[in-house]
Amino acid sequence: MVAPSEHLSTGAGPDDGAGLTERVVVVIGGSRGIGRAVAEAYAVAGAHVVVNGRAPEAVGDTVGAVLRAGGSAIGVVGSASEPAVVAECRRMAEVEFGAVDALVVCAGAPEPPGSSILTIGVEEWRELIDAHLTTAFLACREFAPGMVERGRGSIVLTSSHAATGMYGGTGYPAGKGAINSLVYALAAELGEHGVRVNAVAPGARTRLSQGPDYEAQIADLHARGLIDDVVRDASLSPSAPEYVAPLYLFLGSDAGSQVSGEVLVAAGGYLGRFAPPADQFLAWRDAGSHPPYTRAEIADVFAPGER
Repeated sequence: MVAPSEHLSTGAGPDDGAGLTERVVVVIGGSRGIGRAVAEAYAVAGAHVVVNGRAPEAVGDTVGAVLRAGGSAIGVVGSASEPAVVAECRRMAEVEFGAVDALVVCAGAPEPPGSSILTIGVEEWRELIDAHLTTAFLACREFAPGMVERGRGSIVLTSSHAATGMYGGTGYPAGKGAINSLVYALAAELGEHGVRVNAVAPGARTRLSQGPDYEAQIADLHARGLIDDVVRDASLSPSAPEYVAPLYLFLGSDAGSQVSGEVLVAAGGYLGRFAPPADQFLAWRDAGSHPPYTRAEIADVFAPGER
């Protein structure tokens, strides 16, 4: 068991990692920001951690912090949007520690400030979808079969409030919205095999949520009426990522064994949950004895104030 130290300040309490001692956890995008806080929290809970990230220095720094505190970690450098890098994460985990018990995906990339469907290029779109959705897909595809074979496992992806469209952009919200759908689909598919799949929509202070460009983006969204005063103020003063890490830890531990198919929220002292998507009943008639709706009838159903 690793005790928190000056190198590992995670916010995780002594009982937060119940059932994680000697477990093997892979954190994709685990070298910076939220991913680093999550990797360190798992190490504090006694897990063996594989830290993946694109920058060698950041990966080495995170692994070094864990090791100096007496924890257990190795690093794998590379973009997890590449199948070979994800495969290497699994191979190194199995060689060094054994079969993987939990997969956490925190990798991602910001959309350029001011980006919209009116300005985004095809390559920028593809890069954003790869960073969020393709990375999650490749990681799940790589690790799910082993979990199914063993009859247990936890997958935790990273979503965002941006999936609702409230922060503007195009590729970023589309990628995060797809993450939510992937969670619902995989939870339904893998549940019978003992594998849980969830996502966290985090709110935290990272290198992507501070600085002049970020502040200008939030101010622009507020000026355009896309976010209100409360969201603006919260976005400009996020809490440290250590406040988010315990929810990732809970979902990967035995304590969260009954939770699957959820998109949960953690931001500072706030915890929340996105309700699963569902269509809302508006109208019905027997298609066997009635003709198709006319445009006028459809207009009546969707008229303002009727929903």
